[in-house]
Amino acid sequence: MEATGGTALCVCSFLFILTEVSSEFIHIPSLVHHGTEGKPLLLPVEIHFQLDEVEIQGTWSHTTTSGTRTTLVTFTKNATITDMMYRNHILFREPNVSLLIRKLNQDDEGDYHLNLNIQFHNNKGLVVKEEKTVRVIVDVPVSIPVIEKYPSYAVVEDKANVTWTCSVERGTRVVFQWLRDNVPLGPGDRYHFSHDNSTLFINPVRKEDKGTYRCIASNPISKGRQSRNMELNVYYGPYNLEVNSGQGLRTGEVFTINPGELVFFECQADSNPPNSYVWISKSRNTTQIITEGPRLEVRSYRLAQAEEYMCRAFNNATQKQDEAEFTLVVASLGTGKEKHTQEGGSVTPLAAITVCSLFIISCMLLFFLKRTCHPKRVLMNIYNRPLAEQKRPHRSGHEDASEDFGIYEFVSIPGKMESAQASCRSLARFESVQDMHTTIYDVIRHVPETPSHSLLK
Repeated sequence: MEATGGTALCVCSFLFILTEVSSEFIHIPSLVHHGTEGKPLLLPVEIHFQLDEVEIQGTWSHTTTSGTRTTLVTFTKNATITDMMYRNHILFREPNVSLLIRKLNQDDEGDYHLNLNIQFHNNKGLVVKEEKTVRVIVDVPVSIPVIEKYPSYAVVEDKANVTWTCSVERGTRVVFQWLRDNVPLGPGDRYHFSHDNSTLFINPVRKEDKGTYRCIASNPISKGRQSRNMELNVYYGPYNLEVNSGQGLRTGEVFTINPGELVFFECQADSNPPNSYVWISKSRNTTQIITEGPRLEVRSYRLAQAEEYMCRAFNNATQKQDEAEFTLVVASLGTGKEKHTQEGGSVTPLAAITVCSLFIISCMLLFFLKRTCHPKRVLMNIYNRPLAEQKRPHRSGHEDASEDFGIYEFVSIPGKMESAQASCRSLARFESVQDMHTTIYDVIRHVPETPSHSLLK
């Protein structure tokens, strides 16, 4: 019993030692390698022992994606045997037992197995076995993607479906992405994608689906390969039908214009292809087609009263139509507009001629006044008048009665006088005589000291 227990303990200890040793002797940095088709790929192996202290024997084998396993190379510390089919394709890298694939192709994809037996010189009975598996993935660069649309012609909204496809001639593990007007698209109520996003299905098509589409193809070694742009043309409408005019006054659906005014109306709607328009006059429960096209001309002086009109827009592709009604009223707005408003410049030739004529007449009047009145001379006379004369106040003789108080004495003039009074002419003649006493009258003025008291007495 004791011997059996000791043997079991020794076996467990030996297995533990082998496990610990095995984890230290060999190491592969990466167990998955992505390679590019046509380029070399190295499968590196790190060994943690001295080759002169051991004897090794090992193999590299390859299992394809279909499950076929082939031994590529068998090696020892002193010799290497490579399979004849792979002699020019692989290279065994001694002494670190790494494997180099010279030029990758699609057949090189799969699992590579390294089996290694290590026997130490100082212990002939100790053999360590190592086995490692490395996955090799061969990536093929992505070619320019090709985009297609079915149907290829324009489609009608709410009645048609569209299928987009994106494909590449070469490439592995390709991921597709769709864009409309440079905005990425994702799954939705009407947008459906295949499992690899290579197909986009729109059901049904709406107005907002129109635009420029393209797809982008990528894989781990090729980024952002873009297809050409392709337009999706969607027939829709009419939407948002509206009647507008640059004349008159608008209140809701009522247009008010001046009597005699010429008015233009525009009918517009969002539609693809463009709508066809019809203008209809409504009066006394009857309708009459006036004209066709997006523009209507109305001469208000032909209107006897308010009239109702309607613009009808029709899309021949979608077979849809819309209508907009309005009322036209003739009334004076007090804006001073001409009876017939014309498109063009705001200044008429008649107004320009009138302004020019008035300017010329004003210049002629100024010239005439300058020649006849001599305004410069009049101004000079005013400024050269004596200051006393300019400032002498006008007196009527009744400004202040206190100035008239005094004693008046009349003195007669010696000489011949035919009357008791002298004429103004005689006085003027005698005034020129300087050596005679010719005083007509002397005013001896006496002003009471307190005039107010004298008047009261």
